Amino acid sequence: MSAMASHCGHVKLGPQLVQVARRHVPSAALVKDRQATLCDRFRLQQRQQSWSAGGCMHQSGLCNKRRKLTVHAEGSQGHASSREAEVLQALSQIIDPDFGMDIVQCGFVKELSVDNQSGHVKFRLELTTPACPIKDEFERKAHSVVAALQWVEGVEVTMDAVPPRPIRSERDRPQGLRSVAHVIAVSSCKGGVGKSTTAVNLAYTLAQMGAKVGILDADIYGPSLPTMVKPDPPVLQMDPETRAIRPPEFEGVKVVSFGFAGQGSAIMRGPMVSGVVTQLLTTTDWGELDYLIVDFPPGTGDIQLTLCQSVAFSAAVIVTTPQKLAFIDVAKGIRMFARLAVPCVAVVENMSYFEVDGIRHLPFGAGSGDRIVRDFGLPNLVRFPIIADLSAAGDGGRPLVVSDPLGAVAQQFMALGAAVVQEVAKLKLKPRNSVRYDAGRHALVVDLEGHNFLLHPALVRRNDTSAASIDEWTGEKLSKSDNVPDDIQPDTVAPLGNYAVQILWQDGFNQVAPFDLLNSLERMHEDSWQQPLLQAQPETASTTAAQQILSMAGRQ
Repeated sequence: MSAMASHCGHVKLGPQLVQVARRHVPSAALVKDRQATLCDRFRLQQRQQSWSAGGCMHQSGLCNKRRKLTVHAEGSQGHASSREAEVLQALSQIIDPDFGMDIVQCGFVKELSVDNQSGHVKFRLELTTPACPIKDEFERKAHSVVAALQWVEGVEVTMDAVPPRPIRSERDRPQGLRSVAHVIAVSSCKGGVGKSTTAVNLAYTLAQMGAKVGILDADIYGPSLPTMVKPDPPVLQMDPETRAIRPPEFEGVKVVSFGFAGQGSAIMRGPMVSGVVTQLLTTTDWGELDYLIVDFPPGTGDIQLTLCQSVAFSAAVIVTTPQKLAFIDVAKGIRMFARLAVPCVAVVENMSYFEVDGIRHLPFGAGSGDRIVRDFGLPNLVRFPIIADLSAAGDGGRPLVVSDPLGAVAQQFMALGAAVVQEVAKLKLKPRNSVRYDAGRHALVVDLEGHNFLLHPALVRRNDTSAASIDEWTGEKLSKSDNVPDDIQPDTVAPLGNYAVQILWQDGFNQVAPFDLLNSLERMHEDSWQQPLLQAQPETASTTAAQQILSMAGRQ
């Protein structure tokens, strides 16, 4: 099973189109400028004969291996080199929609070989993950643009994927996780919202996309995995020599749960539970994995904190339902992940609706998922309907994406899987937006996609959009701008994924500021940063009462 995505950010899923929100892609002029710069750099490197394994292709440090040129005579080397440049320039027309750069700049083109006499071109496209949702489109376009060159008689494109190195170095990672590229948390911080169903189906979706996947059920009190999958044998085994846990497999995915230890659910105190979960995660011999999905237990207590502090999580997927009540716990969980430097990359709104005779009904209301996306700057929202087959498949021990891989629900999970793959890749390779505090100028220095500007700290604080600042029902501001002094300073400024920043102020206020909000505020001028401060800009967005309670609690 495969999924494709167009360059506008839509995941193509057969008759049903699920839109995954995308961020800004550079303009055509900017892309053309980047291509011209790349070609100039290529010619310079050719003259210097500096094709080495460590030679950098562009400023982000993506490196290219030694070029393999096929030449048959000494005098033909210059001609072959110019033809290789033509091939690279043709391939630079293919833009990666996530990085906003062409595939040559991204370092995807490897082992380019040009046969000058026969006109045969051969190269390899090495992607960052085997689960890339647009690998088929990359292959098709690469073959097409190279074959269009006048002198080309044949094109051979090989698709490959080498996962990025783990976030931590091998010596800083537990033994069992040293070959795991990415660890993904699936969390809701509230029970009964379909988190385990989401985690299991996401794991098998990533496996169907071509990735090597494992899943850990971190709920010791009430493990769900033994009900949802049926490995044979359904028992955790220990290697007598290494003392490592050997995970069972089901449908090609490695599965670990306390329920497979033959103990059922546990009755034990919190510190013991944290130790058991850590042991399952770090002492299991996971082998080489592209993604390890960790199904978090409900809450924001010792277990969650221990997990995040023991292992470097690449990202988190947040699961909620449409009710405002669910939003309270989910928002608390997002802030927990933010404090632990785990970026949230997608929101799943379960039980969002059901349809009868073509009419969509919203039994639990609407708005929770939208509020999370807007208030925390999360990029992707995927809604799942109430479908009996989804829960029945989980109860029967065979996830729905496995039993019905071409169904509508499987298509929506494919959209979620594509969003996770793309966002994790961007976190690893794309230069992050950043915000830092410059005490000398008393300014927040913001870098958005390479554009730098200054914001006055008090202006950012006065334009907070959380429920601590805006009344849910009236949209009026709860706090007056005069209550925020001009000389207020942030204690810490930390990124919150690709799309927001978390600012902890000196008075204890915890603000999540989406980059879109920062980009809309009045800039400070370099030569007039001591000018009188503008007041808060008019606020149009409303927030929930749940956020107000949460924000007030966060200041305690």
